[in-house]
Amino acid sequence: MMVDKRHPRPSPCAGRSEQAVQAAVPLYGFQPPVGTPYGLEVSTVEDFFAEHDDWPWNPPRPGRATFHYLILVTEGELLHDVDHVMRTVARGQWLWVRPGHAQCWHPPGAVRGLFILFEPDVLSSDAARLLAPLTGHDAPAVLSPQPDDAAWLRQTALQLLDEHRALGRRRLDVHHALRRSLLESLLLRLASSPDATSDGVSAGGAGRGDTYARFVDALELHFRELHRAADYAGLLGCSVRTLSRAARDATGKGVRQVIDERRLLEARRLLGGAGWGARDVAVHLGFTDPANFGRFFRGHTGLTPAAFAAREARTGM
Repeated sequence: MMVDKRHPRPSPCAGRSEQAVQAAVPLYGFQPPVGTPYGLEVSTVEDFFAEHDDWPWNPPRPGRATFHYLILVTEGELLHDVDHVMRTVARGQWLWVRPGHAQCWHPPGAVRGLFILFEPDVLSSDAARLLAPLTGHDAPAVLSPQPDDAAWLRQTALQLLDEHRALGRRRLDVHHALRRSLLESLLLRLASSPDATSDGVSAGGAGRGDTYARFVDALELHFRELHRAADYAGLLGCSVRTLSRAARDATGKGVRQVIDERRLLEARRLLGGAGWGARDVAVHLGFTDPANFGRFFRGHTGLTPAAFAAREARTGM
């Protein structure tokens, strides 16, 4: 049986208005059926839709999750919004929605495929290090595997589904080890997709060292309250110079720019799909003055927060 309905888990944000709380994009935690071991669940797209016909696409509404969504489309064409951009996933392509991404489902139609959900810590430390470029927030949402890899990836996903359904046939620790091994093999092979490597992303993590990977993890946890390179260098136990070099090597950007881009992404999500007001977003992202937030947002987008929100409302995103 597929996942039970995941219930919104509001993130704490003191001082938000009642209207802002109601408008927030809900955050869903991993909540698999009773008896499913560890943070990994595997099913099919058709089973998921059949068992959850009232959530979360009827009507479509945005949400975020603390876990990864990985979908292989085997028949039909899947429409899925990721960070307020509609993605079209064709047969043979993979959709990967990372933790924290704003997403919105659309009615499935005739779509069929394999559906894998997993929490970040289900991966071994070595696999997580190798996959850091592909599990990162800015990695591509739609992946088209190499032709030589496509059949192998589908077969491995089917083996993973079969092992997931084999709960009770063997010892639980062996069952989990097999599932994790299959998942890691699949992800590492998927990392060689042209979409994943076109921007310098590779399974080997070239140019993105452990320091930068740990910085990205820390940024996801603390971007609302920590905004300086020194803050993160202190958390990671390294110098600002070391952190700056790691960021430059990985992205060609400075640490402050990476931090600002993450805050800007969250601002876009909240002003757009969530419908928050500029004042509430400013408080949520740690700006001491809404005017400072307005200058920050306009400096990066060329639009005031209100103008951006109005544009998003017009386009229906």
